[in-house]
Amino acid sequence: MGDRAPLGEFLRNRRGRIGPAEVGLPAGTGRRQLPGLRRAELAALAGVSVDYYVRLEQGRDTNPGSGVLDALAGALRLDDDERVHLHRLAQRPRPRVATAPPTGVQHGLRQLVQAIRPAPAYLLDATGTIVAANPEGDRLMVGLAGWPAARRNIIRYVFAHPAAREVFGNWAEIAEDCVADLRTVAAADPRSPDLAALVSELSATSAEFAALWRRYRLLG
Repeated sequence: MGDRAPLGEFLRNRRGRIGPAEVGLPAGTGRRQLPGLRRAELAALAGVSVDYYVRLEQGRDTNPGSGVLDALAGALRLDDDERVHLHRLAQRPRPRVATAPPTGVQHGLRQLVQAIRPAPAYLLDATGTIVAANPEGDRLMVGLAGWPAARRNIIRYVFAHPAAREVFGNWAEIAEDCVADLRTVAAADPRSPDLAALVSELSATSAEFAALWRRYRLLG
């Protein structure tokens, strides 16, 4: 995810997707360095000052009011899911508090995974890491069981394991959904170290992941 504020990153992404003609603005003179609306154009459409909008994109103001968010959503022509995502990103993240995991519940779920054999089953955490699996579940994805336990992550498998494209006949669709799911996780917990590490790793090792991450698709 880098050092960019999630709210600013989302605004930049959606601003880059809208041309001036789409919102009734003249294209103007001169060549645009980047596609999409200029900051000043979007600020004018949303009824906010350019300076204030720049602060939002740069992460220097991360708690705009709901009225500002609704105005930006309208100017950016966001759909319902994107509006919800925008409001979620603007909420102040709660401090991360270290708490003991609910071992009783986890133990029960681990027992359930084994109890339903021979049906394959596995449990995932928020970022797609396998936290429990029965032998049949391990065999669903060729080669995954050979990875160290700490690296057994479904999303990492999709983008990093050579067998993934054969395992998933609809690989492109699965890949898009994986990245969109991570975007949802990032909105809910933008300071998650596990998420940051996974996104950083896959962005550096997979050009396809990096391109999908920049696309900023959300799950509908």
